Amino acid sequence: MVLTVIERNGDGTPTAESAEVLAAARDLAEQLGEPVAAVAVGDAGDLPDDLAKRGVAQLHLLQHELLAEGSPSCAGEALAQLVAAQRPAAVLAPGTDRSTEAMAWAAAELGVPLATACTEIRPGEPWEVTRERSGGILLEDAALDAPIRLATLRPGAPAPSETAAAHEVTVHVVVPDLDTSVPRARLVDRQPRAAGMTLTTAPVVVAGGRGVGSAEGYAVLEELAGLVGGAVGCSRVATNNGWRPHADQVGLTGTRISPELYVACGISGATQHWVGCMNARSILAVNTDPEAPMVTRATWAVIGDVHEVLPAVITEIRRRSGR
Repeated sequence: MVLTVIERNGDGTPTAESAEVLAAARDLAEQLGEPVAAVAVGDAGDLPDDLAKRGVAQLHLLQHELLAEGSPSCAGEALAQLVAAQRPAAVLAPGTDRSTEAMAWAAAELGVPLATACTEIRPGEPWEVTRERSGGILLEDAALDAPIRLATLRPGAPAPSETAAAHEVTVHVVVPDLDTSVPRARLVDRQPRAAGMTLTTAPVVVAGGRGVGSAEGYAVLEELAGLVGGAVGCSRVATNNGWRPHADQVGLTGTRISPELYVACGISGATQHWVGCMNARSILAVNTDPEAPMVTRATWAVIGDVHEVLPAVITEIRRRSGR
């Protein structure tokens, strides 16, 4: 069995990252001649119907009052107990912060290694994985030798292949044995995601860094993004200075994006930021420094001040579109 950890959206459906992991788990299970099963926290809701369409015939639901608090240690301990009982060939999870931390706790409980940020898994003797290191600027080939293989997958997997739907999903409710006296982290507040287009879904991202100069300076970036149907991002210095919220940050400690076009305005392009935007299909850099790393790596570059270049671009877009 290949067990897949499912994260869910607010409506109970699997997240996009979980859907990618399910697709990878199906491919791996076919190579091993094993079935695919899923594990999630909480009530079933419509999840069995959704999983049936994805070819999953078995769902394990972890239910305990402590799991509702969002503690990674509790989730990891509960997962470890399920894995110890089921003995799957592999456990795959999305490479999100939440799932990676829970998988680390589970691996520690089970006494097995955890391969994180994998881009490819190749079963054999031993299994081999390719995974990202140094924030994604390096790829490492490694052996994964363990009785149960635990791995997290980086987002951005290929589109799911066609699969036959399962006729029925068998649901097993599992109540783990969790010690309520052990200190643990807990969820105290939820911040809903902004409605509409996000950094990860926008075809165009217009981002600003130190060169924008102030929070008010982002008005011209907002205008440009609105004209081209994009979203506004920023570098770490902008969040450190309080100009933009952390949710807008592109980079290793922010969001990794892959738009059709990334417009980097006044961003020098340090390695941490480059990791977040390097998967963009095209990059346009606007900077006063012709030697800035972002300028040298960009598809196109305009050497000039953001507050002079962008208004000219906006004027031309409005002229051509008749607005």
